[in-house]
Amino acid sequence: MSTPVVSAGGRVGRRVGRLIGRMLLGVQQSERLPQLLPRPEEDAAVMDCALYVRGSRQPGRPSFAEAYGSARRRRGGFVWLGLFEPSWSQFTTIAELVGVDEATVDKTLAMDRRPAVERRGDVTALTLRTARYVEHAELTETSEVVDTGAVTLLIGRHFVVSVRHGGAGALADVREQLQQRPALLALGPWSVGYAVIERMVEVYHDVATRVEQDVEKLEETAFLRQGGCDVQQIYQLKRELVEFKRAVLPLQPPLRAMIAPTSDLPPGLRQYFEDVHGRLNQVVERVASYNELLDSILQARLAQVGLDQNNDMRKIAAWAAIAAVPTAIAGIYGMNFDHMPELHWQFGYGLVVGVMATAMVVLHRLFRKSGWL
Repeated sequence: MSTPVVSAGGRVGRRVGRLIGRMLLGVQQSERLPQLLPRPEEDAAVMDCALYVRGSRQPGRPSFAEAYGSARRRRGGFVWLGLFEPSWSQFTTIAELVGVDEATVDKTLAMDRRPAVERRGDVTALTLRTARYVEHAELTETSEVVDTGAVTLLIGRHFVVSVRHGGAGALADVREQLQQRPALLALGPWSVGYAVIERMVEVYHDVATRVEQDVEKLEETAFLRQGGCDVQQIYQLKRELVEFKRAVLPLQPPLRAMIAPTSDLPPGLRQYFEDVHGRLNQVVERVASYNELLDSILQARLAQVGLDQNNDMRKIAAWAAIAAVPTAIAGIYGMNFDHMPELHWQFGYGLVVGVMATAMVVLHRLFRKSGWL
């Protein structure tokens, strides 16, 4: 009768031992994770890393592994890690920690990406194009007007990882302003997605306003007779406007999909996204109008250039006709024939020169009267 007791006790002991072993293994792994991921102050690629619980930022600057572990244990908690052009090895380590596949890693680290929203398991990848207006004293054939970059947000249940490429689109101000809105921040990781999109759309409006000023300057100088804008300047602004349009227009379908009733967007944020979608449509309309205006300016300037060239050709033809009269008369007398009008007359030379001058004056007045000169 004692054997079953011993056997049951042995099984219980083995189960307890395995449970303790798993716990110890988990502790060892959690101790190693902070070593794999550098702390923010030790890595230049890490812009900031913060733990948020119920809309409030927790004190300290933990590593991502520490903050992510705390967020998973606390209700209403998530971590926001901001990265600027991280290395592949560093970002792969972070991706493995949050369960992001290798394909998403490659797309996130790609610098030239179109705006898109992709759902991969429990993680949503939201890609945006950043933009900024480049100051310039005057528009030239090589002026850079709009500088663009990219930012990708990986949004999960307890984390947001933002990866930025390029000089435009810094998110430090976005984080500070969002932290001043705890009610919005308490809605979870997607509140960060909204705040970033809202900032991008605000920047789009600012860039569109500055580009409009350049378009107006070109419009003012396009029809000047002298000192007008060069056609190459119009082409340069059109190229810069196309680059800006590639950042703005492709964002419409992802935003439209996010505010659809079938999306996974938290209900409390849907109204915010609908509002920012409407403001994005305004930017799209402004960019389209600028493009049409530049086309009109370009066509008008090309017509003006063609008209100027036609006027120049008429002037050249008029002066050539005036010069042809003395050339023809001098050529006839240069044939050295014996029988020429007034060849041996004392005043023959003066008469011929006077005829030349009179003919040239008459032709000049006629051409001036007709508008050729």
